[in-house]
Amino acid sequence: MTTYWHFQKYGSGPRVVLAFHGYGQGEGHWRTMVGVLGPEVTVYAIDLFYHGRSRLAKADAPLTKSRLGELLGDFLRAQGIGQFSLLAFSMGAKFALTAVEAFPDQVEQVWLIAPDGLQRQFWYSLATYPPWMRGVLGRAVLRPQRLLRFLDSLHERRLVDGNLIRFAQWQLDSREKRLRVYRSWVGFRHLTFSLKQLATVLNRRPTPVTFFLGRHDRVIPHAGLQGFINSLQHKRTVLLDAGHAGLIYDVASYLRRHPEVRL
Repeated sequence: MTTYWHFQKYGSGPRVVLAFHGYGQGEGHWRTMVGVLGPEVTVYAIDLFYHGRSRLAKADAPLTKSRLGELLGDFLRAQGIGQFSLLAFSMGAKFALTAVEAFPDQVEQVWLIAPDGLQRQFWYSLATYPPWMRGVLGRAVLRPQRLLRFLDSLHERRLVDGNLIRFAQWQLDSREKRLRVYRSWVGFRHLTFSLKQLATVLNRRPTPVTFFLGRHDRVIPHAGLQGFINSLQHKRTVLLDAGHAGLIYDVASYLRRHPEVRL
């Protein structure tokens, strides 16, 4: 099997935007957002690997940033894209931030919606460290009972927020979802960033970065991002009265009310 990156192109404006969705979603989740970005924008909405119709040649091999950079470069050349902006939600931020590091002079601006990859998340740590936990999660693809009991015990001891427990249980309620959890969290475990180096790259021009965060988001708490946000020279933060799952739609609603905000 060869690597294949599925995408959908929306619009025909002169300003190019690469959009990366969040975990458990697909390129179609951007349709609501595309309608409010304006006619001057062309959006390439890309399925993350292990989602939609995108495929990695070696599905069980961890994706490195250097390999992802190569794939992004191939995509840009194939589509004839020079300058571009980035739009990403949650896990999709790992792809967008890799693009920032790989093509700093081509990135015009960045919009990050509850971005993953900028702080250590409990569930990501659980899935990837220590190594024996990856085995537990791998076995849970076929037999989830032990992992579900473990999550229940965390909930009973109030060691983890109840909303996070329910979010995890929902992501483990079918074999297809459990396989996607395993492949995504383990397969993307090398997509990590030095916040200091990333800030240096963004501040060199500087590149404008807009953060859309949920006040009630327990998956990507906004407070944990403040240090990195403060390190950027050209940034803007929009804090919405929202949680995590539907934040794309909350951002689209915000943009309808604030047409002056544009990529």
